[in-house]
Amino acid sequence: MSIQNLNSRDPFADAIKGPDDDIQDGLVHIRIQQRNGRKTLTTVQGLSAEYDLKKIVRSCKKEFACNGTVIEHPQYGEVLQLQGDQRENICQWLTKAGLAKADRLKVHGF
Repeated sequence: MSIQNLNSRDPFADAIKGPDDDIQDGLVHIRIQQRNGRKTLTTVQGLSAEYDLKKIVRSCKKEFACNGTVIEHPQYGEVLQLQGDQRENICQWLTKAGLAKADRLKVHGF
């Protein structure tokens, strides 16, 4: 019988993250897509998989008075879709909620 070395992996490493350590490691891409006429969609791609995207969409729908959903994109994974041009609103909301830092947000379509 062998004794396992418990010091090789720290099971509490996630719990000792500081307040400056955020879960979001990559860029969050915020894009706008033109639909028909004046209608537009705002898409948010790149949020961490540890976040519950359905809860984020529910909160954004109430905050911005728009409709939204989570779709599964074959290339980008799970993507948030919000009706209308919500680029500025979603940037402010993500930084205020602490889900992403301002320097990790990349807004497309200006």
